[in-house]
Amino acid sequence: MKKTIVLLFFLASFGCGTQSDLERPKLVVGIVVDQMRQEYLYRFYNKFGNNGFKRLMDKGFMVKNAHYNYIPTKTGPGHTSVYTGTTPRVHGVIGNDWYEKKSGGSMYCAGDSTVQAVGGSPEAGKISSRNMLSTTITDELGQFFQNRSKIVGISIKDRGAALPAGHNPTGAYWYDGKTGEFMSSTYYVDKLPEWVNDFNNQKWVEKYMSQNWETSYPIEEYMESAEDDRPGERKFGDRKSATFPYNLKEMSKEVNPASLIRSTPYGNSILKEMALAAIKGESMGQDDITDFLAVSFSSTDYVGHAFGPYSKEIEDTYIKLDKDLEELFKYLDENVGLYQYNVFLTADHAVAEIPLTLKNQKYPTDYFDFGTARKVLSKELIDAFGEDKLISAYSNDQIFLNKQLIKESAIDESEVKKLIIDFFNSNYGISAAYDSEFINNYSGSNKDVQMLAAGFNAHRSGDILLTLNPGWLSGNGVDPVGTTHGSHYTYDTHVPMLFYGKSINAGSTVEYHAITDLAPTISMLLNIKLPSGATGQPIEEVFESRIQ
Repeated sequence: MKKTIVLLFFLASFGCGTQSDLERPKLVVGIVVDQMRQEYLYRFYNKFGNNGFKRLMDKGFMVKNAHYNYIPTKTGPGHTSVYTGTTPRVHGVIGNDWYEKKSGGSMYCAGDSTVQAVGGSPEAGKISSRNMLSTTITDELGQFFQNRSKIVGISIKDRGAALPAGHNPTGAYWYDGKTGEFMSSTYYVDKLPEWVNDFNNQKWVEKYMSQNWETSYPIEEYMESAEDDRPGERKFGDRKSATFPYNLKEMSKEVNPASLIRSTPYGNSILKEMALAAIKGESMGQDDITDFLAVSFSSTDYVGHAFGPYSKEIEDTYIKLDKDLEELFKYLDENVGLYQYNVFLTADHAVAEIPLTLKNQKYPTDYFDFGTARKVLSKELIDAFGEDKLISAYSNDQIFLNKQLIKESAIDESEVKKLIIDFFNSNYGISAAYDSEFINNYSGSNKDVQMLAAGFNAHRSGDILLTLNPGWLSGNGVDPVGTTHGSHYTYDTHVPMLFYGKSINAGSTVEYHAITDLAPTISMLLNIKLPSGATGQPIEEVFESRIQ
């Protein structure tokens, strides 16, 4: 009898569990923090409050060993890979910009000449998701509910709003650095919703730029970062030194405050306010049809490029972002309901240290200047083939050959490739140079080549692909300040990946997971179709943590 009761109880419990798996959150909030390293979660941990980053870390599920699995690690490809669950080889966004083979011009990842600005300045409105070749998790959610889901993408950067929002969202809105307002394009909306107009009318830029940017704690307590104003840090605005405090009101007299604010923590604060306005304005999370808000915090990237990952400025920016996240989560608790929503947080890439700083500390790093190398290479091309214009473009560490000239001159293309590859393989600062045909057909186990292949799109990528040595950055040899990202090394690939909310139990894993696993995981949590080009796999540990 007791065995029968236990069995019935088990079956009943199993049935309830199965039913709860069909219950979806009312709202998903996807957060991408532009240029965030995984280690920031721990380096700045003691400066965070309990309900921002720590809330996700301590009460959510954390993938500690999450990485980008392709080259290049940049903003456009990063956001696209997070939301499509695949790499540039499939989704086609191979960089922020790329050389367009047919026209000989440059293609912007979110550029679209067929649409017009809605609000903002005209030149900032030619934006859409059209260049993305795969669907996104936001697209699939919209199709699942037959366009009844409210799906909104917002960011300071246009590509951070447009690409995550997908091909057919309710709206995508980005910040205009000329007017200080959020805008869109005719690809998404015919006119700005009233809630966006109301938000713009509140003059957030004036509010935040009327103050100083000062550290949240006494600067001497910022032991997690290096000294203020290190060699290699870029000067901010019209300042002659990169040191706290920054009088933003005074600086605004010399620099457009609408542009300047993006490079301060307050760009993130404005975006947080925009997120709250979007949730309220679109009545998100107020019924049983799951809505999706895609939020990309961009100011971390602007600050990181200028000051580097060990600066006082980047530490303070994350401390202030932590407060913004706390306010966002509190609003979700009160207006959507505790555990009635899901949040994921990741980054579109991480970042390298400033090469000049490392070089001064005797690390083997520097800037690689393609322009200088090309002058030497041109002489070798003339000696070998009688032509020095056999290269059409250099983009994303890829070389595009002038195939028309090669054909007209009856030159053997394979010989041109061999000369260029041999040249760069002997060039200091270059780790390796590869023929695109080799990359496109690669099926081996070399990790470097695998990541190049994952980022290679036959229609859009170059003819010869270069990888730089660890710690090296592409530069012009003239202004060696600031830092960037784009490589396949762990300082660029290792990013946070956290899941929190409905059906997510606390836990963590140190197993390697590619960024392309995030979208399939969200798809499985929502019980919706995978994005059309998805190549990643659901993160099993997230689901195993739910078994009690």
